[in-house]
Formats: sequence, structure tokens, C-alpha cells
Amino acid sequence: MIDVQDSGSDERLRRIEAVTDAALSQLDVNDLMEELLERVREVLKVETAAILLLDVHAQQFVATATKGLGTEVRQGARTSVGHGFAGRIAQEKQPVLLADLAATDDPDLFAGGVRSLLGVPMLAGGEVIGVIHVGCLQPHQFTSVDVQLLQLAADRASLATRTRASGLDRTAALALQRSLLPTHLPDAPGVDMAARYVPGHDAGVGGDWYDVFTLPSGWLGVVIGDVSGHGLRSAVVMGRLRSALRAYALVCDDPASALTLLDRKIHHFEAGSLATVLYAMISPDRTTIQVSLAGHLQPILASPGRPAEALTIPVDLPLGIGPRQPARRCTEVAFPSDAVLVCYTDGLVERRGEIIDEGVERLRAAVEPGSAEKVCARIMSMLAGKQATDDIALLAIHTADRILPEPRNPEAAA
Repeated sequence: MIDVQDSGSDERLRRIEAVTDAALSQLDVNDLMEELLERVREVLKVETAAILLLDVHAQQFVATATKGLGTEVRQGARTSVGHGFAGRIAQEKQPVLLADLAATDDPDLFAGGVRSLLGVPMLAGGEVIGVIHVGCLQPHQFTSVDVQLLQLAADRASLATRTRASGLDRTAALALQRSLLPTHLPDAPGVDMAARYVPGHDAGVGGDWYDVFTLPSGWLGVVIGDVSGHGLRSAVVMGRLRSALRAYALVCDDPASALTLLDRKIHHFEAGSLATVLYAMISPDRTTIQVSLAGHLQPILASPGRPAEALTIPVDLPLGIGPRQPARRCTEVAFPSDAVLVCYTDGLVERRGEIIDEGVERLRAAVEPGSAEKVCARIMSMLAGKQATDDIALLAIHTADRILPEPRNPEAAA
């Protein structure tokens, strides 16, 4: 802590307030860094100031904001980690003072006329995410108070940088998920379909997804799944699983075989990830459904004249549990005329303080035969609260006009 009670305390307090002013929070991140450097130059009475952020993948420092520096540290310039003054600060993870800069300390800054430097690391979780340094064009002795003030500025810049990174992650995750969730379901003869997706957390994105596709054989592939976790990583894993399952669906004759391959893919390429998945195949004539469940909730089927029911389908282990698992099973069920199949993720039925069976029973009671859009609308109005606590994915498929088999010959057609 800086002692503001000794002589000159009012001036020190003013200097502290200059770099911790709450008004800075109202600025755009780039404007905040520019303003922060301007204030640092004023309170420390220095000629140059710069913020360099670490590009982890390139292992380079990128000059993000600069004051009083020319081409030697122009904005956007890159410096390899481990080189120059910024590299030394990052390596030592503590402030570095150079009262008499030599060409060997940082050739670029020395060539620009800088003769004294003070720099501190920007830290997040104990790791260096950037460096902030100031310099004088004449030899200068920086004080411990100067160090503490610059560290305050670095902490402020670090917080702003993390906030921006979090926002970029959220934007990227939203863009990714929106690109993967169908904007409209495919037109498939013999069925009408509808779906809903509701984010259940601040990030607005997670690992839930649904998918429908027509296979070359005429079968209709239906998928709904849930990758554990939230945010960008879960969305990325979800995207990979979605694409992989589509590929496996082209070479597998049944859902269980496709999920077996998908499980192998997770163990090899997505170690540590877990997912529950329902994969169903609806026959070309839309009279039967083959279903395999990898840890996923059993779908609901509602037929005319009968209460809706959760299909009695065995549930195998989720994907990603372990390399050795019992063979995955596939169950075939009838798909009656004018029936509706409802697939969903657990966010729709799970509630704190109750067993999930109670939520499934509420869903079962809410499902009635009808068009897919009406079924989805009714379910959401009855079960989805104003503020979801987990992602909700819902997919309804209703058998519409049956597909008649192709006649074998013209006489049969007559």
C-alpha cells in the first residue's frame, strides 16, 4: 500500500486517483488504455509510455497503446517473448527499473532516445498477459512510489483486457453456436418439425444442440445433445461433435454404431469432455424410429387416443466416460400416424430441489398430438420459466402425410 499520510499525501492521493478513477470504466477498452497512458505520463512526469499485450499463440508482445514513442514501438508492432525490456519484465514477473538504459537492454527503445525505463507486468491468475512501461529521454531515478503507481495502472489495464477478452469469447461462442444451430429445419416429406433453443446463463451459449438431416438412403437423422460445461470451449466441442456425427451417419447403418464411433472420437480428440446424445433414424416411410441413447433422456411420444409416454429405450453411458464400455444398443419403435416425437435436453425438465422424474412427468403431461410448432409452443409456455437456469434445446417431429412406397411396375400403379 502507498502511505498517503506522510508529507505530500494530497499529491500522492491525486496521483492514485488519476489511475484508479471510476470514470475510466465508462470508456471503451482501447480508449481506456489511451487515457490511462496519458494520465500515467502526467503523474510520473515521463515522456514515453506503452502497453504491450501478450499474444499467447504467437508468443509475441503486441504494442496495443503507446504515447511518445515513434516507429521503435509503433502501435501494432510485435516483439518476441524473451527479447528486450518487455521480455525481461515477463520473465521476472516483477517490476524492472533501468536508470541508465543501454543499447543491449532494448535496442529499439535505445535507438528512439529513451535513456531510463520503468516497467511492470500485467498479471491474470499469476500469469503475465502483458507489460506496461514508461520511459524518460534523460537519465532518471524512479522511486518506489513510481513503481506502485505504475503497478496500479497495470492492474487497471489488466482488468480491462480480461473484460475485453471475455467479451470476445462470448461473441465468438455466440457466432459459433448460431452458425451450428439450424436457422430452419430441412423440408422432409412425411413430417413437420419445429425446435427451440434457450440459453440458460449469462454467456448466452453452451454445449446444447439439435440437428436434423436427410441421409442418402432416405432415412431422416435426428440428433439432440448436450456437451458438459458452458461458454466458448463447450460450443467448440459441440461443433466438432455435430460435424463428426453427421459424417459417421453417412457410413453407419444404425444410430448405435454412429454413437460408438463418436465416443471413440471424443476419447482421442476431446479428452476430458463429456456429452449426452440422442441419435434417432426415422424410416423413409416414417413408420418406425431407430433410437440410441448415450446417457440422454428418453424422448416423449404422443399418439392420437393415447397418453403421451416416455419411450422405454435403454440408456447407455454418456460419451467420454471411458474407453471400455458395453456395446451400445439400438431400439426400434413404431411411429404411428399423426404422432409427435419430442426430444429435449435436461434444462427443460431439471429443477433444483426435485428429482428429474418430476420434470419429465410435467413434460409428458404437456405433450399432446398436433403440429410440431404447436407442440413446441405449448411445452415452452408450460415448462420453460422466465429465466432458464440451464440451456434448453427442444425438438418436435410430427408425422404428417405418409409416404407411399414406389409402385414396382405400371400395372401395380394402376
